[in-house]
Amino acid sequence: MTDAVLRTAPRVLGGARYLLITLPAAMVTLFAPPLLLAATMTITFAGAGFVVLPAALGVLRSWAEWHRRRGSRLLDVPFEPRPLPVTGEGPRWRRYLRDRGVRRDLRWIFVAIGTGLPTGLLALYVVGDVLFTCIATPLWWVFPEAEPLRLLLVVPVTSWAAALLAPVQVLLVGALGWWALPRLSRWHARTCLAVLAPSPEDEMARRVDVLTRSRADAVDAHGAELRRIERDLHDGTQARLVAIAMRLGVARESLTADPETAAMLLKQAHEGTEEAMTELRAVIRTIYPPILADRGLLGALTALTTRAGVPVRLETDDLGRLPAAVEAAAYFVVSEAVTNATKHSGATNVLVRLGKRDASLAITVTDDGMGGVDESKGTGLVGLRGRVAALDGTTDVSSPAGGPTVISVELPCRS
Repeated sequence: MTDAVLRTAPRVLGGARYLLITLPAAMVTLFAPPLLLAATMTITFAGAGFVVLPAALGVLRSWAEWHRRRGSRLLDVPFEPRPLPVTGEGPRWRRYLRDRGVRRDLRWIFVAIGTGLPTGLLALYVVGDVLFTCIATPLWWVFPEAEPLRLLLVVPVTSWAAALLAPVQVLLVGALGWWALPRLSRWHARTCLAVLAPSPEDEMARRVDVLTRSRADAVDAHGAELRRIERDLHDGTQARLVAIAMRLGVARESLTADPETAAMLLKQAHEGTEEAMTELRAVIRTIYPPILADRGLLGALTALTTRAGVPVRLETDDLGRLPAAVEAAAYFVVSEAVTNATKHSGATNVLVRLGKRDASLAITVTDDGMGGVDESKGTGLVGLRGRVAALDGTTDVSSPAGGPTVISVELPCRS
């Protein structure tokens, strides 16, 4: 019984806090309809409304997003901000009015008022009654005789014996709040999220935009990778092969007249060939690690983590057969994450976890370093995100100051 109470108490307190904040927020939202109407009517004043109305709708979007963020935090669901239509064809006010998200914001106003006021008032009554009863009952003698303190709304408190009913009222009202407040807070949060959630058509359009951007980034990254490979081959391997060809040509001409010089040149050409092969293997390794073809993903990751500069524990499920592109991306993701942990975080231990989740490969790399990862400082995570996005995957980085750093990646495994 005690364990159940301890588990439920945070939900009750969280629900009460959520609804107590919802009440003044709903009262503020009451001003939204007249303010938006006033902003619309300013169109008749030299067209000022064409500027004022989009600004007002932008404020409304920020206000609705604050409620979505609160609701998502209470329900422990992911929160993804909804940007306003800042780009597109036509004037700004027309883009705003065409946006379906703005229409949902307008509908949400009345839902927020209709659900926020009654639930918030109930929370205020429960919390206020419990606090007032606990504070006022010991001071029942301060109340005037004509208007004494009343418990359970009917029992006047004119003696210490009558004041003994105060725990009964606290228990009854507290039980009501214990049962109702967490349920009402979650109901209100779900209602707000449902009203503001994008429709399937909007979600599809957003998804198409994300895929378009990720494909464009992938094409740019692919072009940059091809240029890097061409530069590495041109400046490294090709230059060595040209030098080898020149030495072999001189050696052939000197073979009869100066055998010692020819032998020295052949030795240099042989050494240059080995160096060229080493450079060529290094370039190939950046395209598709040969170890993946030789040992598979598990063997390649085992070799990678064994060579790391810090102790790395590798945990994997039965991954089955994976597409080659997914295996390559997973290898580079783990390689980049472990390298970052080794070079930048000061970590002493790293955990790499791979498992199948529905039709996706889930990768989690956790280190006990100092945290505080800043992707703008070139930690390699930008390239990692681009590699994952090219396969329509997702990347999440959690790195609070002081650590730990957790990099979570999901890669779709559909062929």
